[in-house]
Amino acid sequence: MNTIEKLQNDYNQFLNQNSFKGSPDNLYNPMNYIMSLGGKRVRPLLSMIGNQLVNGDAQHGIYIGHIMEVFHNFSLVHDDIMDKADSRRGKPTVHKKWDEPTAILSGDNMLVKAYELLINYTGPNKDAILKTFTKTAAEVCEGQQNDMDFESRNDVDIDSYLHMIQNKTAVLLGCSIKCGALSGNCNEQTSNELYDFAINMGMAFQLMDDYLDTFGNSDNTGKIKGGDILQGKKTWLFLNSQHIDQEKHQELFNDENNSTKVNAIIAHWQKIELDKQCLQLIEDYNKKAHSNLERIEKNGVDTELLIELLNYLSERQN
Repeated sequence: MNTIEKLQNDYNQFLNQNSFKGSPDNLYNPMNYIMSLGGKRVRPLLSMIGNQLVNGDAQHGIYIGHIMEVFHNFSLVHDDIMDKADSRRGKPTVHKKWDEPTAILSGDNMLVKAYELLINYTGPNKDAILKTFTKTAAEVCEGQQNDMDFESRNDVDIDSYLHMIQNKTAVLLGCSIKCGALSGNCNEQTSNELYDFAINMGMAFQLMDDYLDTFGNSDNTGKIKGGDILQGKKTWLFLNSQHIDQEKHQELFNDENNSTKVNAIIAHWQKIELDKQCLQLIEDYNKKAHSNLERIEKNGVDTELLIELLNYLSERQN
């Protein structure tokens, strides 16, 4: 019987056996470095589970999952440069360990390698998987551009933010499980229902990411507490704070002392209970994801592993 932990171990073993090889070393070493930093491996997990749900060939599922993880880590390398992040998962980011030009090229090469892997895929529904993956790759870039643009805009609303995080985070989760299911020769209806499940799970996942950036323990998250606040990111918390009390919000964000600024904003957000409201919104998306699973179950698909994954992500602290 497969469990989340077993599938994670299976993927990590696959990853160890399929490291990037090539020359020069300072192009390929950063690629292997970012892939080795760990994490929950949510995207390959989704592909592997999607494949397993429809009794596909497990090797096709793990292969598709690897493509998703390579693409995801390509985006992280470039995101960290754009965000000027010094650490990821408690370790130096690629551009800090090497330099920005090396990180840009290594990230570029990871995107190339993701497509090279897809070209070499020999399982079912190659064209459908390629089409889904390419559409998703463009959406992820659109989401990241919006995320950056929002930092200098004062007219961002909640709906725009939610659309941005759907593109930046949720669509790749949807793509991962849909393509995994397609690699198992899944029918279109079920693969689309699995996609919708992962979108709702992804929305909860990203909102939890934003919540933990502000209210989480930095020892667990491996990130500087309040990093989003310091960057002026238009998160759900920021936008609601602005909506509730524009004057107080502006006063707090005008503080030039980063340490007092972060602590004062966090205290204010807790006072107006934005932390509780954010957790409630996360729970609402999790309920939608559970509703998706109930519909999938009616088609005779065993969703036990997806319920386990959803609960695992709901309870995360990093």
